[in-house]
Amino acid sequence: MRHLNKRSPLLALLAALVFAPVFSHALPSSDWLPYGPDGGDARAFAADPHDNQHLYLGTATGWIYESRNGGGNWKRLARVGKRDDLVLDNIVLDPSTPGRIFVGAWVLSSADGGLYTSGDNGETWTVVPEMKGQSIRALVTAPSDPKVIVAGTLKGVYKSTDGGMHWKLISPEGSMELHEVESIAIDPKDPKIIYAGTWHLPWKTTDDGAHWSNIKEGVIDDSDVFSIIIDPKDPSVVYASACSGIYKSESAGSLFHKIQGIPSTARRTRVLMQDPQHQNIVFAGTTEGLYRTTDSGKTWVRTTGPELIVNDVYVDPKDTNRVMLATDRGGVLVSNDDGASFRATNAGFSSRQITSYVEDMNHPGTIYVGMVNDKAWGGVFMSTNGGLTWAQKNAGLEPHDVFSLGQAPDGTVLAGTRHGIYRLNGELWSKVEKVSLELPVTEPPPAPKPVTVRKKGAKTVARPRPVPVKKKPAPKPFDGTVFAFARDHDQVFAATSDGILRSVDGGQSWNLVADPQGHVWYSIASSKSNVISASLSRISFSPDDGKTWTAVKPPADLTQITAVAVDGSGGLWAGGREGVYLSEDKGSTWQIVKNLFVRDVNSIFYDEKGQRVLVTANSSTTIAFAAHLPDKKVSYWNTGWNLRLMRPVGDHMVAATLFDGVVIQPQMVNSAEVSTH
Repeated sequence: MRHLNKRSPLLALLAALVFAPVFSHALPSSDWLPYGPDGGDARAFAADPHDNQHLYLGTATGWIYESRNGGGNWKRLARVGKRDDLVLDNIVLDPSTPGRIFVGAWVLSSADGGLYTSGDNGETWTVVPEMKGQSIRALVTAPSDPKVIVAGTLKGVYKSTDGGMHWKLISPEGSMELHEVESIAIDPKDPKIIYAGTWHLPWKTTDDGAHWSNIKEGVIDDSDVFSIIIDPKDPSVVYASACSGIYKSESAGSLFHKIQGIPSTARRTRVLMQDPQHQNIVFAGTTEGLYRTTDSGKTWVRTTGPELIVNDVYVDPKDTNRVMLATDRGGVLVSNDDGASFRATNAGFSSRQITSYVEDMNHPGTIYVGMVNDKAWGGVFMSTNGGLTWAQKNAGLEPHDVFSLGQAPDGTVLAGTRHGIYRLNGELWSKVEKVSLELPVTEPPPAPKPVTVRKKGAKTVARPRPVPVKKKPAPKPFDGTVFAFARDHDQVFAATSDGILRSVDGGQSWNLVADPQGHVWYSIASSKSNVISASLSRISFSPDDGKTWTAVKPPADLTQITAVAVDGSGGLWAGGREGVYLSEDKGSTWQIVKNLFVRDVNSIFYDEKGQRVLVTANSSTTIAFAAHLPDKKVSYWNTGWNLRLMRPVGDHMVAATLFDGVVIQPQMVNSAEVSTH
């Protein structure tokens, strides 16, 4: 089975449910523009057969991109199926009909998927009815007949002989062996000869699916076959990659032998690609980098670092020195020296999972975003022009997921990770080591009890009994997850997996506050000495800069708390699956904000300058909201994106998406308003 990073369980909390809000009148349409940061997960390439500079790129979030200059830069075309969970691993262009494209899609941890087609170069897409809901893992057109297309699905092998209009299952229906088809190859001369690689072993038919044979001779049992390629000049030469290694047959699959040279640790060769002009050169994209052979598989050399996960390889048929890789996290890489060296070419391509944001209070327009699941390619990115361009800023941060960003009162930028707190000092991040997880002592120790001592010929006296001194165990270093920061006057708070922490020295040292109760705190916010923090089911409130804390009963209808805020008037805001709730009496009572038709809330933010509360949600729609204070008049925008959070930068809005990077309001447009009166 193809490797694919699973979305973090912590993110699943933010993107689990779908709700479509209903409004009484049409919404204004103003799609916001994507601005990176560039990079992320890239899945598959396809080249226009009439123009080798015209490339298509599939992603793991339903987006398809195109490049008109051989991958120099990329442009978003469309979200196939209008879904964000489709993995696009297979793109086929019809060589006989310009502009006609097929995309095979599947869904992680599901049998869902589909076959989609476009007749306008990828601008719009429709599902192919006969393949609706199929989890399509392979899709190939016959080299000798463009009307023949073969698809590999979880159910078996399907074939079309009329250019994708109609499909027929050509593997045995209900087969317990020939199913879960991960790879397909078609003989370059005879479209009736088809190879199918399953999650178990490879198969072959020579009569268009009437009969199938298990071509497992020489292949280790129970091998997942990820990729099969056939030499276009000598069809008896077949390569197959599996979890157990790379195999080669010189007898059209009758017998395979395992190719030596690739270390056993690189066990998953995701894709094989042969140089179209030099058949002795074969590339192997693995979960531990790219390998290349120049002697038809006798010896292999790794040409990239082992940290690279290669999902697809493209070799320019007119300039085979130009090789491109679609990778996890690193996006698209390009080589102009036959794969000897690579550089990133991700301009316009962004598939980032952004979870946090902070604007520099001392430098307007300078913003930072944090991301997850990108390891060394992620961390923190910085923009000095309001999000138009980005630069990675993760030196010293290690390949940590960044769950939160904040800023201390002295201007120091803070990053909350799965392994503690980091401070940005110039260009370098450093981990904060001074973190105390001991509660402050609120009562003096008990006085020692007196003991009676009687001496011969002397009075009886009472002396204090010595109190045994217990040696304190060495403090346990803080290595927990930091989910949120909040600045309040001259201090900053952190909501963490080990309680609520506070720093009064710019984040250099941290201490546990008085009443954390040992819970995991996911969110925290503050305004004018009022501080609110929440776990999934509890709310704690401090009216005095964190000196004292009181448990607040959450809204009765809120099953899970995903976001909190406190506004400039002391109003407490809490959101979750059921919507947004407001308390104007320090949590004694809660009510729904009228006309704020939103559910599955993922972010609430008090914009002090704009005197409004900004709300975003996990939703099938693309609406973001603002509740203006003090009249609570609700405004909303149709942003064109599913947003994770939204913040003002100057007179514009900047927002983060959960899987597609940062988007920016293209121009200052008036939002629709709904009066609460």
